[in-house]
Amino acid sequence: MSDLLLVRHGETEWSRSGRHTGWTDVPLTEHGREEARRLAPLIREHRIGVAFVSPLRRARETAELIGVRDARVDADLREWDYGAYEGVTTPEIQRTRPGWFLFTDGVEPGPPEHPGETVEQVGERADRMLAKADAASADAEGAVLLVAHGHILRVLTARRLGLAPSAGALFQLATGTLCRLGTEHGRPVVTAWNVRPAPPP
Repeated sequence: MSDLLLVRHGETEWSRSGRHTGWTDVPLTEHGREEARRLAPLIREHRIGVAFVSPLRRARETAELIGVRDARVDADLREWDYGAYEGVTTPEIQRTRPGWFLFTDGVEPGPPEHPGETVEQVGERADRMLAKADAASADAEGAVLLVAHGHILRVLTARRLGLAPSAGALFQLATGTLCRLGTEHGRPVVTAWNVRPAPPP
């Protein structure tokens, strides 16, 4: 079982304002691009055997800016389909659903092309992605790098650790950060989380 390196894309206008961003293909802000560029030295410290990236441009641009230009695009790394909550903030949702929490309460159905996903469905995608990452690592030496989005990576982390998909709620994940999932005595563990380079002097 190879180590997994997880990178959440840099800041977007929607992530900065707290809007749920699933399929909407918003670009990085200039600050988000700088977040990604500053991760590049941290990525170079690791031997990358294979890399995968979400098809959405905020993730693909992040991959390029951290110096990974041969990542395999995989739709299983796309962000949670938020259905009717696409582009809506948590406080806005809680005006009509007090106490609403994504990981336990789910989303309302959206348009036919984006009906929304349950946490279990996101977990199924995470499981498929983990199986593909492990299969790819068998043919390549080094860590597997995944460049994607906050909620899918949180669910994927929970599944790697043998937890229910809803346990992704435990792993807050900031934009423009690097995380590492490794092993201890053959069991999956978190070895680094929300890592950013030291700020410039």
